[in-house]
Amino acid sequence: METTYNIENAVLERYKAGANAVQPALCCPTEYEGNYLDQLPQEIIEKDYGCGDPTRYVHPGETVVDLGSGAGKNCYMLAQKVGTTGKIIGVDFNDDMLALSRKYQAEMAEKLGYHNTQFVKGKIQDLALDLDRVQQWLSDHPIASIEAISAFEQECDRLRQTTPLIADDSVDVVISNCVLNLVRPQEKPKLFQEIYRVLNQGGRAVISDIVCDENPTSEILNDPDLWSGCIAGAFREDEFLQMFEQAGFYGIKILTRQAEPWQVIDGIEFRSLTVQAFKGKDGICLERNQAVIYKGPWKQVMDDDGHILYRGQRMAVCDKTFQLYTHDHGPYHQDLIPLLPLAEVPLESAAEFARKVNAIRHPHETKGVDYRMTVTNDNSSCCSPAN
Repeated sequence: METTYNIENAVLERYKAGANAVQPALCCPTEYEGNYLDQLPQEIIEKDYGCGDPTRYVHPGETVVDLGSGAGKNCYMLAQKVGTTGKIIGVDFNDDMLALSRKYQAEMAEKLGYHNTQFVKGKIQDLALDLDRVQQWLSDHPIASIEAISAFEQECDRLRQTTPLIADDSVDVVISNCVLNLVRPQEKPKLFQEIYRVLNQGGRAVISDIVCDENPTSEILNDPDLWSGCIAGAFREDEFLQMFEQAGFYGIKILTRQAEPWQVIDGIEFRSLTVQAFKGKDGICLERNQAVIYKGPWKQVMDDDGHILYRGQRMAVCDKTFQLYTHDHGPYHQDLIPLLPLAEVPLESAAEFARKVNAIRHPHETKGVDYRMTVTNDNSSCCSPAN
């Protein structure tokens, strides 16, 4: 549904005000992990707005992009968590917020003993376009004709290709804290595609945002204050997860869901949700005689590629899927038992995986058809009372 006002301007003005004076209505009460806030200047804590804590799901040494980084609270928390080998890039479109976050970079670097933060200007639905470079070009080439508009668009395309703000496959984690809902509805599919683009294979998105249980009414959608206040642009809860799936993510999971709604308007409940989703299920499928056993408790489960895993069965999988299932930081490893072949099949000599979908692998395929070994251990304590 089209609105009767400019959503982007409404959001810019509201958060510009939020950079200069505390706006309590923009905050959804959140408990943050650890004592990372102790190191932050009070101004950043007071003037940064969010609805969850995606920072708790980031690991040391990772490169992280924070979409809509605002005053920099999440970035400076993560600067401590990722350490000297990690890197934090905050992306924001609001000059006032960028000025506030950049204001404390030197102070925070001195406190921590290292500098690993960067704050850049860009739209989160267009992470390839460096808006500081765009502004510089516009200063040298003022637009005063239709032809100049065409030249401007060509320059933007050139910048995206030659000097992208965030490069393809370049970061481990993309986080966001109550910002995706501020993007215009027609640009939200592109937003999820951009998150997917910048993540490396095996990377993940951890997004906290406001969702609703029903579609917002036309009155809500046409209220500028409710747009800038993270209400009108809220995702419907089920559609939020579908957006990740449509962009190509896998292992999509609700990490936290606010039990009581943050706000209720016209009978529609709005609450905070934190979702994690992974990139990396694309690629060639090779046969290396690997299998996995699903532990349960469900009788069977299905992944995002349509593989059905039956509880307790040796399910044949290709090498790509085996790696997805067993990665330590992935979404599946805790529920699966990996089965490697007795004789490893070198990757360079592996044939294409040609088994039918959802096939059960015979034990001889992992042990080998000539496996006739007998092993006894008289000293085994497997059945002793102590065990």
